[in-house]
Order: sequence, then C-alpha cells, then structure tokens
Amino acid sequence: MKTQKLLLLFLSGVTGLLLTAPKTWALTDNLQPGSWSYEALRELVEFSGCTTDKSAFVNNEALTRSEFAAILSACQQHIAQTYSAVSEDAVIQHHRARLERLLKDFDAELGIVLLDKIESVNTTTTTNPVSPRVDQLSEATSTVPELPEQSTSLEPSPEIDGTAMTQVTNIVQLQDVQPGDWAFEALRNLIERYGCIAGYQDRTFQGNRALTRYEFAAGLNACMEQIERLVAVESANRISEEDLATLQQLANQFDPELAQLKTRVDNLDSRVAFLEEHQFSTTVKFGGEVIFGLAAAEGGNPPGTGDANTVLNYLARIGTVASFTGRDRLRIVLASGNFDDGGFANPNVLNTFAALLSYQDDLDNDVVLDSLEYRFAISDRVVFTIKPVGFSLGSVLTANSPFLDVGIGSISRFGEASPLFKIGALDAGVGLDWFVADPLRLQVAYGTRNSSSPSEGFISPDHSALGVQLLFTPANNMAAGLHYINAYANDGQLNTFAGSFNADTSSLLLQETQTHAVGGSLQWRFTDNLTFAGWGGYTFTNALASDDFANASTYLLSLAFSDPFGQEGSLLGLIIGQPLKLENGNGLLLGEDNATSIHYEIFYRHKFSNNIYITPGFFMVTDPGHIEENNDIYIGVLRATFRF
Repeated sequence: MKTQKLLLLFLSGVTGLLLTAPKTWALTDNLQPGSWSYEALRELVEFSGCTTDKSAFVNNEALTRSEFAAILSACQQHIAQTYSAVSEDAVIQHHRARLERLLKDFDAELGIVLLDKIESVNTTTTTNPVSPRVDQLSEATSTVPELPEQSTSLEPSPEIDGTAMTQVTNIVQLQDVQPGDWAFEALRNLIERYGCIAGYQDRTFQGNRALTRYEFAAGLNACMEQIERLVAVESANRISEEDLATLQQLANQFDPELAQLKTRVDNLDSRVAFLEEHQFSTTVKFGGEVIFGLAAAEGGNPPGTGDANTVLNYLARIGTVASFTGRDRLRIVLASGNFDDGGFANPNVLNTFAALLSYQDDLDNDVVLDSLEYRFAISDRVVFTIKPVGFSLGSVLTANSPFLDVGIGSISRFGEASPLFKIGALDAGVGLDWFVADPLRLQVAYGTRNSSSPSEGFISPDHSALGVQLLFTPANNMAAGLHYINAYANDGQLNTFAGSFNADTSSLLLQETQTHAVGGSLQWRFTDNLTFAGWGGYTFTNALASDDFANASTYLLSLAFSDPFGQEGSLLGLIIGQPLKLENGNGLLLGEDNATSIHYEIFYRHKFSNNIYITPGFFMVTDPGHIEENNDIYIGVLRATFRF
C-alpha cells in the first residue's frame, strides 16, 4: 500500500515537472512553394480579394495538399464570382481557367475537406483544443488517427538535384553574387521587378557550384514563365524592351541547360508515372496508434476490496482509410489490448464504473475488428454514415467535448464526453450530418445492439436508440449543441458505464422501457489558449407495461489550457463533474442514489512530436456510485501515445 501511495505521488509530481519541459520542434512534411498550383492559387486569392487567412502565402510557407484544398475551398466561391464564366474578357477567362484546373486537380482533397467538416468540429472554426492537427479525426475507441498528409501532386518538384529552392524578393538575399557582375545586375532587375528567380534556403545563389548553371537555368525558366503570366494578366507595356533583351540574352547563353532541364522534367514525369502504376494504392492510407498506460489506484473498501495493484496496460489500433471517389471514406480498424475483467472497476478491486479509464477496452489480447465505417457525401452539404461495427450515437452526433480522444484526451471514461451519447451500448448504426446553413448543422443517428443476430436484427432489436442534434457555431470560437435521444431497452438498462450502477440499470426495473434523454453542450474559447467547456443531460426512463420510471442526471464543467508555457500541441485539462445519478423514480428495486458523487480530474498532455505524446494525470471520485457509505477513490495514470 505504501508503494502504491508513493507511485500516486510520483505520477502527480510528473504533471508538475512536465509543465516546465522545454519546447520541442514539431516534425512536418511540407510541400515547398514554387509549383504551378501554389503560385496560381496565391495569385487568385490576392487578385480576387478573398479574405481567408493569407499568412501562408505572405510568409511563403509550404502547404500540405489538405491545407491547400482548405484555402481553395474557402475562396472558391469568391474567386468564381470575381472571374465570371460569362465574361468575354481574356484576362478574366485566363483566371477562370486556372480556377477550373485547380478544382479538377484537387477534387479528391476538396471532397475530403467536406468530409472533415462533417466528421468533426475540430477545425479552425471550432473550439476543440485536443486535436493536434486539422486533418486528424478522433473518436472514443473506434477510430485510428489519419496519416500525416503526403503530397500526391504531379507538379514539377521545386527541388533541383535534391537542393530545395525557395522564392526570394530582393537581390541582397543572394549573398554570394557580387555587385558589378553582369549576372548580378541581370538578377537584380529580374528579381526586384518580377519576383521570379529562386535562391537557396540559406539565402545564397552559390554560383561556384558545378551545377549552378542548371540551377540558374531553373530560375531563368521560372522568370520566363512569370513574364508570360504578366503579359497575360496585365499590359505587355510593363515589360521593358531592355528586360526582354536581357532575358533573351540569358536564354541564349543557357540554352543547353534549359534543354537539359526540360529533359530532366520529362524523365521525372516518366518515373512518377511508373511509380503510380506500380504503387500499392492511390487511394488507401495506413495509420496506427499504440497507447501504453501505467496506472495505480487507492481507496475504496467499500466500494470493492480496495486491493488495487499497479498495472501496465496497452491499447493498439491499426487501420486503413480509403477513398474511391474523393468524396467518400471507407475506414477499417483492428484493435488489441490487455485489459481484462473491467480493470480497476472489477468487483474484486474498486467495484465502480467511476474507475474506468478512457483507453480501456477489455480485449484480453485478442485482435478484433474495432470499427468498420463508410461515409459519403450525397451533396455539397450532406454526408451519410454507415457503420456496422463500432457504432455509438457519438459516431454521428458531435460530442462537442475538448477531451474526446483515448490517446490524447482525458484519462477517465467519464471525462471524455456526455454519457448520453453512450446510451444503449450499441454496435451498429447509420446517420446523416446536414449543413443546413451557416452556422447550423442537423445530425441524426440510429443504432442497435446485436444487429447481426437473426433473432434481433436491425429494425426491432432488444436495444436501440435514435438521436437528433442541432449543432450551432455562432462564432469561430464557440460551438453549442442541443440533443434529444429516444432509446428502447427490453431490460430497462441504459448501459453507459459512466455513472452509478443504479442509474445505469434504472435500479433494476428489468422490464421493457422507453428512455427520453435531453442534453446540451458548449465550448467557448474565450482567449487564444483557454477554453471553457461543459455539458449536461437528463434521462427519463419509463416502463412500457407499468407506471414505474427512473430519472437520472449528469453534468461536467472543464477548462482546457492549450499550448501552456508556449509548448505547441500540449494541453492542461481540469475537469469537475457528476457521473450519471439516479435522482428519483417509482418501482425501483434498489431505491434512489443516496449521495452525490463528484469527479475531479487533472491531466497534462505533453507533445514531444506530431507522433509522440506523454500524459500524466490524476483523478479522484467522492462517494463512488453515489453511495454515501463508499470511500473516495484515487487513480493516477502515466499514458504514452505513439501515432504513425
């Protein structure tokens, strides 16, 4: 017992130690500026006056294809209105043609942007501080994180012989080109007038290297293309005869290198085509997550025996995400873990649902199909979901919680999201998410338990639930949800495993019941790094063949500190709430709950990279199970999450 108490103190102390951990650099795979697509969208955004975030273009930052598609999606309508298809102006038609090519080239990514909006409110217009990336989709225990974005662009690479080249805007950035040289003056004019020559990332031109002529030819080719664009967009009078003569002289001088550059590009295109023909798949991504958790518990006796040993558990998930049309997703996830017999919630340990951990899944080292899901957009505003394995109402109804992620969210099951979304312990279902109008979404979900059983089926099973939610985002720092759930159970049980035994079983009514549940949720980021979140709900369970009933309530309040002390991607979470409690009823075999249990939780998620997170945390529960005679319980966790 003394050893476990010391371990609990140690785990709590680690939280304080990590608060002062030094900032780490995130690892990213970026596409460099300079491709036709990047420069085309940059100009369309600037010329059309689209008000989206232009910082990436202004700072000449690299963009992933998903980030690029997000900007294109945000500005598509504005650009299309600026450059009307009915106009006969040559310049307008030129811009319109570029827009249409971008829409065609990035059709798959634009479809994914729509699915991302549907699947989660964890984007730049919502308030979830848990999600480490915009393109990462997370669910309680049934998804695998998306792979980092990788470029599938067939645009010519901005790299020449492996040396990255970036745009420069002033000749002083090419430090080793000396004034007085003819090349210096030519470069100065071309760069400062037309902004087209590329330099190295160390801001030097490096004219003494053997391949400099080819590198120079690449920059010269870029200038020729830039001047052609200027001629098409603006009056040709802007291009002076002297500059044209200089350009022609340079072109003549570097004609062999320009020819070889074209040959290299052609060869590269052939190699890319070969790789595309022989790669495993152009539409399938693999991803995975492994969670290791060291946990210790104290207290109880009652509840349980109080004999809780220190445990080391894991949860591993690996899956694939495929798209067939660019506007759909098929996700398959396999999972395994070594939790067994309820962990600390086992009757021979602490004997309460309050002791369940977020990453807990009683698999006993078996490998199971954890999730099978297909989502597709049936219009620009509606996405339909079919999920025969791993379904819950929260698979479609946005939980609107900052801590709903088994790997990097809360450490307790109760702290993840409202128990109302877990009603029924469902396993299969369908749903739709409809963007009614900005800022309103309507979400509908229906699920059942044992839907594959011929004796129960999907239409009239022993347990089913229908959920409807209105999700409202009045501002980019606020999201609110109102939901209603209608559930049927042939044994009167809710099966949320996030409250008292009385509340979850309706005090053993053991008869057919209909449950009407109502609830609401709110997230409000009132500063750049501080988010308030909360939810509450009430369930009304009525027997169908008698006057018996059971009413239960639950709520939670939390604060989330994003990027504390400048550590990007890290999070400090504070949670206080009441697990599901049986408030009153009639015909209750075990009676009502005679106390009020309160859940207190603190955790600190430290981000070491985009793929590694360490989370020490601690939570305590007073009067577990809402039973006055029960002693408080204390649980400490050190969780390590690896994503790939």
